[in-house]
Amino acid sequence: MKKVLGIFLLLVFICVATALLSDRFLTAFNIENLIRRSALFGILSIGAAFVIITSGIDLSIGSVVCLIGCLLPWMLVECEMSVPMALTMVTGISLLIGLTHGLLITKVKLQPFVVTLCGLLFYRGLTRGLVKDQTQGFRGEFSSLRSLSQGQLAIPGTDFGIPNPCLILVFVAILAIILLNFTVYGRYMLALGRNETATRFSGINTDRMTILAYVICGLLSGLGGMLFVLDVGSAQPVDFGNFYELYAIAGAVLGGCSLRGGQGTIIGVVIGAAVMQVLKNTITLVDAIPTNIEYAVIGAVILGGVVTDELVKSFAAKRRSKLGK
Repeated sequence: MKKVLGIFLLLVFICVATALLSDRFLTAFNIENLIRRSALFGILSIGAAFVIITSGIDLSIGSVVCLIGCLLPWMLVECEMSVPMALTMVTGISLLIGLTHGLLITKVKLQPFVVTLCGLLFYRGLTRGLVKDQTQGFRGEFSSLRSLSQGQLAIPGTDFGIPNPCLILVFVAILAIILLNFTVYGRYMLALGRNETATRFSGINTDRMTILAYVICGLLSGLGGMLFVLDVGSAQPVDFGNFYELYAIAGAVLGGCSLRGGQGTIIGVVIGAAVMQVLKNTITLVDAIPTNIEYAVIGAVILGGVVTDELVKSFAAKRRSKLGK
């Protein structure tokens, strides 16, 4: 809870500072766009959080976003599939990707870093081959489908609306909170991240929990890919989804997920994802900050989160040791 409060106060501080430095920050257009982008990346961060909680990592999130984001308009426009068929296909592919990652890690005993790094390269290369490096778009059609990401829930009496991706994030977050905190599967995942050997010896099927975590991550990465392309309207396979895995991982780490596993809260992850997007927005709006240092900021934030996590753990361990004496 302290970590959640800390990251929330950081979010408030960045918002206040940006509002003071730029009069464009508090405009309705900017706030709506910021909420939409934060929600989209929040969905990816929740998927990354489940993998990190089980002491894993997924570097392929951005490439899965690219694959699904390009395949959906390609299936609808080029292959002339029906909307239900195309959505079923891309959802099935997302689940299959997560399942494949989980099986390779648990049954073939490959390292998560290696498996997902190969996925990062393979899925983008596969996408470029399938669509022949051509930009994929909806050609002005499927407006009702695109409203899933572009639409918003109007607030009566105001010019402001809540973007639909925010509502989808709330739904996903509630399901994730229930799974992680109120089911045995969530407790098993947390136990797996803390000590895999002890968890296995206690009779828990650790392989099944690992596979479940990667399936969830694959599914949410696919959902993110669909929402991103529905929002933007087109996807270029060369760079669509580039570095999105960094934003997802950074949001999860900032939100309290330990890269050693066994720790994390969904609310913290959502706030962490929002912090990353507000930081990006700050870099864009504040003239005194060069826009070309965006990735330097991401790297510094991830490093800061990891260092802080290690320092807090070290302090807690020393304190327990002293109390034990």
